[in-house]
Amino acid sequence: MSIVIRGAKVLGGAAADVLVADGVIAEVGSGLTADRVIDADGLVLLPGFVDLHTHLREPGREDTETIATGSAAAALGGFTAVHAMANTDPVADNAEIVEQVWRLGREAGLVDVRPVGAVSRRLAGEHLADLATMARSAASVRVFSDDGKCVHDARLMRRALEYVKPFDGVVAQHAQDPRLADGAACCHEGEVSGRLGLLGWPAVAEESVIARDVMLAAHTRSRLHVCHVSSAGSVDVLRWAKTRGVDVTAEVTPHHLLLTCDLLTGYDPVYKVNPPLRTDEDVQALREGLADGTIDAVATDHAPHATHDKDHAFGEAAFGMLGLETALGVVAEAMVATGLLDWAGVADRMSVRPARIGRVAGQGGSIAVGEPANLTLVDPAAAVVVEPARLASLSRNTPFAGRTLPAAVVATFFRGEPTVLHGALATAEAKA
Repeated sequence: MSIVIRGAKVLGGAAADVLVADGVIAEVGSGLTADRVIDADGLVLLPGFVDLHTHLREPGREDTETIATGSAAAALGGFTAVHAMANTDPVADNAEIVEQVWRLGREAGLVDVRPVGAVSRRLAGEHLADLATMARSAASVRVFSDDGKCVHDARLMRRALEYVKPFDGVVAQHAQDPRLADGAACCHEGEVSGRLGLLGWPAVAEESVIARDVMLAAHTRSRLHVCHVSSAGSVDVLRWAKTRGVDVTAEVTPHHLLLTCDLLTGYDPVYKVNPPLRTDEDVQALREGLADGTIDAVATDHAPHATHDKDHAFGEAAFGMLGLETALGVVAEAMVATGLLDWAGVADRMSVRPARIGRVAGQGGSIAVGEPANLTLVDPAAAVVVEPARLASLSRNTPFAGRTLPAAVVATFFRGEPTVLHGALATAEAKA
């Protein structure tokens, strides 16, 4: 069935009709006809979003999320591709596990699920995982990360950077020096942590690892990606490295663009996340870094947790927040409403660059004839109240519960097929 998306503002610019047929964009123009017409007057058409950092929890913690439910949450958030992190149980440190994740993603059929392979065996930080075998597997892994843990051993990090070069892989680092971030630390070290009596870890725990790793990337001439940048100092280090031609990219989460450590005053564990929420000064630096391209991408770090893992005293609660279904609204509030990014800029940071970093074929392309029809249709004038019970995720740990966010995903198209229509998962009847 062919579909015309009629009158959408392409990348927020001029309105046009976009004809989708046989999984690709067949024509862009005006007065186009098709088997089905979707009225997009006043809506913005963007390439489908690509998330470099998603925790889908399968295998091992299917009580908190599955690849199917996580894929549904991703589609509702406007995503057409997600990278599933390796810290599952068992760890995705071999071809068998990454191929299992890849197959389950294909079976769900809502987004392109790209498995991330572990850097070290069992995330132990001692011996390299079999990176080449995962790269050559059916899953074609190109991103490797021990996320949740830092590859703190410099020698191991150097070897990983060298090892991924032949297959154009990238090492995605969770930058956090374990000697500076005590195991009991639970929030940003600063005035708030001192006043609340919470053990914090300083921003330098992140910044020092990034500084080391950009030097290693320069030495090995390999690709480095920095996960969930959270501090102003980290932005400074990245800016310095990029001016010197180091092949480094970085991501920021939506929650680090909007929330600060002042929210911890109520000891609500929903705000416990790693890296921690930091100060307003850090938030402003992150926004500026994303706007000027020092930070390349927005990545959700979608981290679903069961209530019994999150509902504890702050220090004992699990780290992490949901992110897939609220990412667009948070970016719209933090970046678009403030004038720091236009919709073309949102497309660049949430689709084009993430796809390029992850080497995801068929994603993050231009809205042009012949390109795969992985698309997101957004209502920029919408206002949505976040209701945890209505989320597609199996978990409910969103820090935005009850908050009104601007903009909304109206429709998502994956390989030319509508996965979301009218803001809801598309049923067979709705697609017809």
